[in-house]
Parts: sequence; structure tokens; C-alpha cells
Amino acid sequence: MPQRPQRLRRCQLSVPGSSEKMMHKAAALDVDFVFLDLEDAVAPSEKRGARAKIVEALNTLDWGRTTRCVRINDLTTEYAYEDIIEVVEGARENLDVLMLPKAMSAADVQFVDKLLSMMEKKLGLKKRIGIDVLIEEVEAMMQVEQIAASTPRLECLIFGMGDYSASQGISLRDIGGPSGYPGDIWSYQRHKLTIAARAHRLDAVDGPFADFKSPDTFREECKRAMTLGMVGKWAIHPSQVPLAQEAFSPQAEDVARARQMIRAYDEALAQGLGAVQYEGKMIDIASVRIVRNLVDRADRIGM
Repeated sequence: MPQRPQRLRRCQLSVPGSSEKMMHKAAALDVDFVFLDLEDAVAPSEKRGARAKIVEALNTLDWGRTTRCVRINDLTTEYAYEDIIEVVEGARENLDVLMLPKAMSAADVQFVDKLLSMMEKKLGLKKRIGIDVLIEEVEAMMQVEQIAASTPRLECLIFGMGDYSASQGISLRDIGGPSGYPGDIWSYQRHKLTIAARAHRLDAVDGPFADFKSPDTFREECKRAMTLGMVGKWAIHPSQVPLAQEAFSPQAEDVARARQMIRAYDEALAQGLGAVQYEGKMIDIASVRIVRNLVDRADRIGM
């Protein structure tokens, strides 16, 4: 079984696939992950034409280290299967990931997986295209564990709180920032999705925050997501990219301290000890597991 690629997802930037100007701008940004959108950001009359623009952008622009993804239309639409076929046949190995919106069950993900497997064989592709899945309906949240286990091709679960709000009947004014509710209204959903993702060695990413002119609230939303174990957040505007990438990057001093802690524990282990004092506190294998997550993230970033 092929290993899942380890990709940075501190920020996933949404870019309309119908806008050549915005795709050129996105390629010049230092962002971990870009998804060129064929779904909500593209009018129905533009969807078919946007496929060709996306293929052109994937094949001709210099994306640097950025992961290149395309969000297709959901599987209830007339567009989805042709989105996959035209984009994969056109971009081939210049495409890293497909993003599936509004997945309702494991079977939805498995359909995309099987179609990709057939196309990879037909085209002779040397690398496997990954799948990211948006959880944005209450039915999907109820099935999130089964979705997380659906296929080894799956890499990431994303909480799409916009459509999810409509699905659960949550008011628009209560999305993001203070709402009057005593706590974070998304705490349960973020927790549930992240647990399912972690149990299957997937990334968990938080969805969009619409008010890009409110950077402080955006930072707070990033902090809430990161606290629960999510690895990144969407950006719907370039101004949100550095905020997300900073929020989901560990501090240099924390990385240095974590490396020292691991060394201290390894030295204790070599002496036959299961725990050791570090900075006045006892550390053991459980402590080291926590800080190894931080060090792994720092290594992936290149810190």
C-alpha cells in the first residue's frame, strides 16, 4: 500500500478556476496549498470553460513548493465526473490532489477513488493523486468515521462550516467570532472531525472565515482549530494566507525546547529509565509523543 504523502496544509487558499488573473496571483504566493475551484466560486455558465483555464494554469504556471489541488463539483451535479476526467487528463502529474465537496458517505469518496485509479492506469501516471474531502452536511458529520476510513487515497478532512450551517440550521450572524453562545459553536464538530481524521492518520483542516477584513477574529479561529489538533485553515483572500501560516507554525523556541526534551528522554531511556526530570517536571513517553508532533511539523516546514 503506497504511503500517504506528507503535505503542508497550514493554509489552503481558495482560488476561482474561472479567473486566470487570480490563478496567476496565487501561483506567485508562498502558500502551502492552493485549490483551484470549480464549485461555489464559479457560476454554472462558466464551469465547463473553467476546466480548461485550470488545466492551463496547472501546466504552465510555476507553483513552486505549493500543493496543487482542484475542487470539483459535488457528486449530485451534472459536472462532477467530467470535472475529474477533463482535469486529470489535461493536467496529469501537474495535479496533486482532488477536493471532493459535500461528501455524504464513504461510497462517495470510493467512487472518486475508483475513477482516479482507472485514469491513472490509462494515462500511465507515476504518482497517485490524493483526495481531500469536505464535511459540510449533518449527514456527513454523522458518517465522518466511515468517510475517514473509506480509502488509503484520502489525505485530509475539512470542516466546511458554511454549508454545514445551512444543513444544521445555524444563523449566518453566528458564524465566526462572538455569537452570544457560551463557547465555540463549532467545538463539537471540529473535535469530532479531528478525532476521526487522526484515528486514520489524516490531516484535519478548518474551513473558511468570510470576513477577511477582520484579521484578529481570523487569528482566533485559527487558534481554536489548532488547539484541537487541526493542521491548517482555509483562506478566501490572499491577506489571510500569512495569518494562517503563522498561526499553524510552531514558535522557534518551542521547537528547540521540544528537541531538547526528546534528547533528554532518549538519554534516560538509554540508561534504562522510563521517565526523567526536565525543567523541573517529569516527562515520559506520553510527554514525548506530544512534542514529537510539534517537531514533525517543524521538520515538514523546514524549521
